[in-house]
Amino acid sequence: MNLTTKALLLLAGLALAACNNPRGGTFGGGGADGFGGAGGFNDGGIFTANLGDPNDPTSIAHFQQRIGDRVFFTVDSSTLNDDSRATLNAQASWLRANPQFAIVIEGHADERGTREYNVALGERRANAIMQYLIGQGISANRLRTVSYGKERPVEACAAQRCWDINRRGVTAISGASS
Repeated sequence: MNLTTKALLLLAGLALAACNNPRGGTFGGGGADGFGGAGGFNDGGIFTANLGDPNDPTSIAHFQQRIGDRVFFTVDSSTLNDDSRATLNAQASWLRANPQFAIVIEGHADERGTREYNVALGERRANAIMQYLIGQGISANRLRTVSYGKERPVEACAAQRCWDINRRGVTAISGASS
C-alpha cells in the first residue's frame, strides 16, 4: 500500500468514527440533549431536531416543556401516582390532538440493584405508562416501549436526589404512527 492509500483509509476511518453517537441518538435522559442538525428521524425512528416553539401547542417542544415528557416512580415500584396520572392525562390529550406522532416509552431505574432487575423494573414502568395511555384512548399501534434499566441515568451519584430523578418513565416523540 502506498502512502496515499494509507492516508485515505485513515481519513475514512476518522470520518466514520466522527459519525458515531454513543448516546444512541434518542432522547436519552428524556430531554433535548441529543438534538441537532436540520431535522429528521434517526435509525430508531426518534425525531432528532426541529422541536418547534414551546408556545406552539402542536410542537414537540411544547410536549416536552409544557405538557411534560416524564413521570416518576417510588423505589421498586411501577405504580403510577396522582402526579404521574395527571401528566399522562395531559400527554394523552396532546397525542389525541396530534395523531401524526407515535411515541417510545422509556422505562428507567436508579443505580441500585442488578442490571437484570433494573431492566425488568424499567420494562414494568414503561408498560404501566403504555397501559394507562391505551386506557386514555391512545391506539396501541402508536406506542412502543423500551427499558434502559439503570443504563441511562439523568445524573449519576449515590444520593437520594439522584435516585429520585432516575426512577422515571420518559415519553419520547417518535416517527409517524403506523
